[in-house]
Amino acid sequence: MDLWPWLTAALLLLLLLVQLSRTAKFYAKISLYCALCFTVSMVAAAVCLLRHGGRTVENMSIISWFVRSFKYLYGLRFEIKGRQKLEVDHPCVIISNHQSILDMMGLMETLPQRCVQIAKRELLFTGPVGLIMYLGGVFFINRQRSRTAMTVMAEVGECMVSKNLKVWIYPEGTRNDNGDLLPFKKGAFYLAIQAQVPIIPVVYSSFSSFYNPKTKLFTSGTIQVEVLDAIPTSGLTIADVPDLMDTCHQAMRTTFLHMSKTPQENGATAGPGTQPAQ
Repeated sequence: MDLWPWLTAALLLLLLLVQLSRTAKFYAKISLYCALCFTVSMVAAAVCLLRHGGRTVENMSIISWFVRSFKYLYGLRFEIKGRQKLEVDHPCVIISNHQSILDMMGLMETLPQRCVQIAKRELLFTGPVGLIMYLGGVFFINRQRSRTAMTVMAEVGECMVSKNLKVWIYPEGTRNDNGDLLPFKKGAFYLAIQAQVPIIPVVYSSFSSFYNPKTKLFTSGTIQVEVLDAIPTSGLTIADVPDLMDTCHQAMRTTFLHMSKTPQENGATAGPGTQPAQ
């Protein structure tokens, strides 16, 4: 029995469903995104190994180059204000809001030189994605074991100063698409005070105008990104963590709510000083 007519009919039916159904479109795009992540991770890992031979922060520029190409496929545009504030030649802690699996694209659009992330340990075991994160110098923490996590954070503090690294952290600790910021975890602020390095907040506008898992919306759109002024920690002690955390949260929340009220669909005009991502 010839299977080709049946396979052709099944493919045509799938294409028809994707055209007619928002839900089908949503899951098709998510599936493609996951497939891209795995495929690109394998290719990027090979390039990183050939170029640098192993784990190093220098691999992040290679990873970033690959991931930044995703936006063209999905019709996304990033408009970044204040990017130059990240181009500093000293260690710092960068914090940003965390909305969805698409945050990786936003991170790579904004990522400065010599910057690594802190991620949950489970991601290390996600095949090619875990491998490329490891090769890029990502620090993995076990959030289920607070003592182990604190040990890793202490090591990160020493490493960022000795190797002149910037460390990117999502202080909310989990993805959040409720239209506001969650309360922050303390880790990023302990790290900044321990290393006596500034904190640079980065705020991404809400994705809800083009991406919403609840309503199965996934279209093209524009994401506004604003890099806020650095917040110094020189002279601060652990006792200052709550105040530092509150200062950062208020600044980021105010900016997020303001940006997310601004129309962002398909090439909306941003404010002065905004630079479209290349």
